[in-house]
Amino acid sequence: MLNRLLRLFLLIVTVYLCGCAAHTARNRHNLPALAPSTVAYLQRSADAVQTLQKWYSPSTGLYQTTGWWNSANAITVLVDYSRVSQSTQYRSVIANTFTAAQKTNPGFLNRFYDDEGWWALAWIDAYDLTRDRKYLFMAESIFADMAAAWDDTCGGGIWWSKDRTYKNAIANELFFSVAVHLSNRTSGSVRKQYLNWGSREWNWFEASTMINAKNLINDGLTISKGPAKSCTNNGKTIWTYNQGAVLGGLVELSKAKRDPELKLTAQKIATAAIAQLADGNGILHDPCEPRCGADGAQFKGVLVRNLVLLDTAIPRTAYESFVDRNADALWKDARGPDFQLAEDWSGPFDSASAASQASALDALVGATILTSRGNASGR
Repeated sequence: MLNRLLRLFLLIVTVYLCGCAAHTARNRHNLPALAPSTVAYLQRSADAVQTLQKWYSPSTGLYQTTGWWNSANAITVLVDYSRVSQSTQYRSVIANTFTAAQKTNPGFLNRFYDDEGWWALAWIDAYDLTRDRKYLFMAESIFADMAAAWDDTCGGGIWWSKDRTYKNAIANELFFSVAVHLSNRTSGSVRKQYLNWGSREWNWFEASTMINAKNLINDGLTISKGPAKSCTNNGKTIWTYNQGAVLGGLVELSKAKRDPELKLTAQKIATAAIAQLADGNGILHDPCEPRCGADGAQFKGVLVRNLVLLDTAIPRTAYESFVDRNADALWKDARGPDFQLAEDWSGPFDSASAASQASALDALVGATILTSRGNASGR
């Protein structure tokens, strides 16, 4: 183990000094020394990413053992790993998915607006990494399709699917997040349009009753029968990803509007999720575990990923220790052969899929991000 960590450390130092990438060359004299904890998390992330890629199908651009929207999240964690490791190893995978996955759903559009939102966020993340505007243009195109789902039922918000039978939290959180992410990456009247959409969606969502009295978000709304069609919180399952997706949107909206109160709202949701959705050891769980299926196995990583974004905006020891604790636990207790990672982070390992692997990687990569930032701040 020590030899492997030493090899990784020497590799990182070599990349920093050789100037293999222009960004590295410009900044190599200002990079802090990596703490042992960062090196350890980075090595674990590297090992787990290699395992994730064994499920990758180059011909489809998607991941076997999981679904369409999960592949968007896998690409997102691949981008995030590439950023924190400063590796270009997987850029060809990202580019391949951009082309090949459209054979399944052209333009990354399908019947479900939440699926579309995951792909839009993945391509925004890819744009942030590569500065290739084709990724940003794709996210804008996806957003346009999502925006067409807005109507006056329940006073606003978008539908979950093109069947238009259910307005739920995740589709609207993603619509919100995509809008404000785009507003911070465009300019002029286009930026204003996205910011207006983001503000409109957040105002509606905050008033929708989906955020309950415990500062947690239920699954969606019940729409009453009759012409009035009143809408209320349906009291259904409190999934971890519903507590997560909104955090990234609030961070971006706070940045766009320079409104610190929005980050405080995000803190309330994050604090409630940590306190109420983790077990006595501080390990995050969804109520469907340990058999959540292809969808639920992805959920926890979304919360952790967005908690890292919130901590980047408002650093809090409670968030950082929570991410580290979960990253440590899943590596110790939920790891199987060949660095496979199970969906129940408390263990024991039973099986893994691309969804459970990508979700766990959100925690490992998140811990890498936070500890590497902590090196500079003296954490």
